[in-house]
Amino acid sequence: MSNAPPILPPRFLRTPEAARFLGLSGRTLEKHRYFGTGPTYRRLGGRVVYAVEDLLAWAKLGTKYSTSDPGQGDLVPRHSAARSGARA
Repeated sequence: MSNAPPILPPRFLRTPEAARFLGLSGRTLEKHRYFGTGPTYRRLGGRVVYAVEDLLAWAKLGTKYSTSDPGQGDLVPRHSAARSGARA
């Protein structure tokens, strides 16, 4: 008998579960998806799902080592130029 760990299929989370996993609100995750700044997602049967490994990879992009470290970028939804121009 082998001592190798079992190979499990990828785990997918729907938007509310993925948001809780990341410590964000569901609406924030939706905004990231809309602006293209969020984690990779898939549509399965019309539902948006996120692979846990994609959520971890996206969160890792925000890693900083000090307050002055620019890192790889901030993980905030950017504002659409069309939407901010409409408010002016």
